Amino acid sequence: MSSAYRVLILAALVLVGAAPAASAAEAWSLAPSGGGRPSFYAEGAPGTVLQDTVSVLNRSGEPVTVRLRGTGLAVAFTDGSVRVPARTRADVPFTVSVPAGAAPGDLAGAIVARDGDGRSGTVALRLRVVGPTLSALTVEHLTVGATGISYELVNRGTTTLVPTLAVRADGAFGRRVLDRAPRTLPVELAPGRRVKLTEPWADRPALDSVDVRLTVTAAGGARDEAGASVWCVPWGAVAGGVGAVAAFGALAVVRRRRRRTDAGDAVPEPPRTEVELTGAVM
Repeated sequence: MSSAYRVLILAALVLVGAAPAASAAEAWSLAPSGGGRPSFYAEGAPGTVLQDTVSVLNRSGEPVTVRLRGTGLAVAFTDGSVRVPARTRADVPFTVSVPAGAAPGDLAGAIVARDGDGRSGTVALRLRVVGPTLSALTVEHLTVGATGISYELVNRGTTTLVPTLAVRADGAFGRRVLDRAPRTLPVELAPGRRVKLTEPWADRPALDSVDVRLTVTAAGGARDEAGASVWCVPWGAVAGGVGAVAAFGALAVVRRRRRRTDAGDAVPEPPRTEVELTGAVM
């Protein structure tokens, strides 16, 4: 063997020895079975159970054991702990359940594998919920207080809603006392969600009979209205007026009795029976 050939062989051996070994993180990997898929995708109606398979590929010269779990979605494995021999691939079936009450749209999750040394791998899982879409909401429990209008919004449909509110109030003889143009509320209503809100109204009339009406709309044709009637009366002033009238009447009675005493009226008064007013009606 020529010296030049020996030098080439020696150089090749040196390069092989100097080549970096695969990192521990590259010793095994996680991927959807079948190849060509960067992530999992599935779709189904609410309440259905879908199936797929995830692969654990061990490229190292030692066996590896990983534990599998799902995040964000209801994922179940035939075996949550898998031992993969050296230079071997293990295919693990799993199921993902579509939530029974889920609204049509996309849900996101992931499948995660972790070995005994704390190294992990993750594959994204996207689930599309199919089914008819319904946009509907209601306005409930409308009340008018001293400083605001309280009400509840309920999403009665299958889609997430961002509602818009318009407020109107008419006083006696049709006089408009409040008129607020439609505006988007800072709330996102998921299907079935109920939220209690208050619309400020600090400058409501001091003395009036008011009809209040709320109109709420959302994308997809959702719309509802609610109304309430309220008397705006300054009860403090009314109570003060009633008290003044009562005090004036008592003062008049006392003065009349004094005049009778000063006149020397000797006619005895018949005995009186005091009756306590309790407010009861017989």
